[in-house]
Amino acid sequence: MHSALPKVLHSLLGRPLLGWVLETALELDPERIVLVTGPEGDAIEEAAREMVGERCELLRAVQDPPRGTGDAVRAGLDAVSVEEGAEQGVVLVLYGDMPLVRASSLSGLLQIQAGAGAGSMALLTAELADPRGYGRIQRDEEGVVIGIVEERDCSEEQRLCYETNPGLYVFDTKALLEVLPQLSSDNSQGEYYLTDVVELFVKANRRVVDLMLDDAEEATGVNSLEQMAEARWALQARILEQHLANGVRIEDPSTTMIDCQVEIGQDTVIQPFCVLRRGVRIGAGCEVGPFAHMRTGAVLKDGAVFGNFCEIKNSTIGPGSKVKHLSYLGDVTIGTKANVGAGTIFANYDGQAKHPSKVGDGAFVGSGTLIVAPNEVPAGATTAAGAVLTKSASMAPGEVWAGVPARRLGASKKSKEDTSSVSQTPQKEEGQL
Repeated sequence: MHSALPKVLHSLLGRPLLGWVLETALELDPERIVLVTGPEGDAIEEAAREMVGERCELLRAVQDPPRGTGDAVRAGLDAVSVEEGAEQGVVLVLYGDMPLVRASSLSGLLQIQAGAGAGSMALLTAELADPRGYGRIQRDEEGVVIGIVEERDCSEEQRLCYETNPGLYVFDTKALLEVLPQLSSDNSQGEYYLTDVVELFVKANRRVVDLMLDDAEEATGVNSLEQMAEARWALQARILEQHLANGVRIEDPSTTMIDCQVEIGQDTVIQPFCVLRRGVRIGAGCEVGPFAHMRTGAVLKDGAVFGNFCEIKNSTIGPGSKVKHLSYLGDVTIGTKANVGAGTIFANYDGQAKHPSKVGDGAFVGSGTLIVAPNEVPAGATTAAGAVLTKSASMAPGEVWAGVPARRLGASKKSKEDTSSVSQTPQKEEGQL
């Protein structure tokens, strides 16, 4: 990866690479997850615990030194106490750098292993147009899997096989514990290959069943930044397809980036060149973009508009309110049917801390307004174009402020009309209808 950051902690559409695998595992409702790392994996463990939370027991096993995939599984099993009955049930082996595998494929693998009975194992296979780097599946004359050969140990004939081993297995735990001690490191790498377990199961007359992936893309592992980019494209397509299926109109999916865990309501339009980060929530009937950047904590209520070349972070735009052009919203709450003019900036950071601002219902913020937080533009109030609203400002509802620094000019036109309308209403005599 040519990076100081551990591979599985590289960010991928709103969560670490490892997070995609953990989320998939959690969909299967496991009793526990065992994370196998090297001795310097403290950061990985910390991130994994944060991602898993209270949803499942998480154990960490340390493989020191790293001696292959078979040794990694041994370390993982050693971390689980036999007194807890861990020798019963099954073990599902996953890899932290395979973000594209679907829970439905793993469920299918669990089902065929259960159908094969006690003492069995099951593995996923994939037919790849370019199988370079993958172990090759070996079958007997009846088509039963009898072994896996790592590419570096393949003969020229074996390299011609296009059915590959992604490395995803389900084992009867008790049977796996019996065969793991039989693994040998007599190979080109001097490692204990988990793939050799297949042959050991066959020799012990234990059933080995397999399930071929319908979508070979799920077998993709990430070992470089180039492969990370390829995985991102695949995951992005899934996210976009889901939003489209839910009634979100994405004008140009090829130029739209949406992280995981973004909520978008029906009939909302996402214009081209928008970036929506994890945690963004958008209501129904909204409009976003083009060229909009919505960061974590951004909320658009139903019917809100967030337009071109705007950025929003940790802020809420109320129902029917509009922020159309060239504005930055940081830590601000905007009420109902307010209007924020072009080029408005909410200066939320004073160099030491972030501060909130508020725009009330029906307020009108003029183009080029600079609002220094903490601050408030109350309901029905107006700022003139180019106003600088400092922290010492104290606007009242319906007032108009202008200038640098901004000062009160008077009541807004709408406020005056409302006052005039009230003053011209004749009082009714007692008992008059």
